[in-house]
Amino acid sequence: MKKIIIIFLFTFVSSIYSQFDFTLGMGLDFNSTSSFREYINSNYSRGSSDIATFKSSVFFSGEVGYDIKENIQLAIEYNVLIDSYTQSIGVAGNYEMSYVSHRPSIIAYYVLKGKGYKFKFGGGAGFRYVQLDEKKYIITNYSTNGYGIVLKAEGNTLLSGNFYANIGVSLRYDTPGAPKNSLIGYIYNPITKENLNLNSVSVGIKIGVSYSI
Repeated sequence: MKKIIIIFLFTFVSSIYSQFDFTLGMGLDFNSTSSFREYINSNYSRGSSDIATFKSSVFFSGEVGYDIKENIQLAIEYNVLIDSYTQSIGVAGNYEMSYVSHRPSIIAYYVLKGKGYKFKFGGGAGFRYVQLDEKKYIITNYSTNGYGIVLKAEGNTLLSGNFYANIGVSLRYDTPGAPKNSLIGYIYNPITKENLNLNSVSVGIKIGVSYSI
């Protein structure tokens, strides 16, 4: 009888605390990357095509969360940001710079749950890896890595079964540093007399779906 009670309690507690959330989404980041902006505006922009203090970029994300307590969840997020800039440079064609930033993070959430809804608030940190291509006459590849931190708030509203609509906002500070090519080195800005770096502050908004089990 005691064994049956113990098994029942274990199953009951597990059903409360041992829950997984799987989330997929996409959104926009409004990021301020001052070194990138200064490099483009001072060397390739034509005035009307200047990059503003905050530039919008698209991102895609996936996340797996696990409830370790009733109101505490640990999650692993994989977030990919895509950004680019193109400007005509006359007979030489187009100048192009584009980069993909990989932003995985481990995040701790405080979770508020109710019938048909779930709110999550938290923060975390992780590794950052960026691949950058610059095209003048030919395409040159660069890469760099560093770290970043993120604060997030998310709301989930039940759609049906275990599926939820997901909307979230985030604040990020990323410091991947200066992209480098193994043969020619860094991207140098002759105006500021500094190497271009991709350190940034950004505010993001995301929509998606989540599934809980």
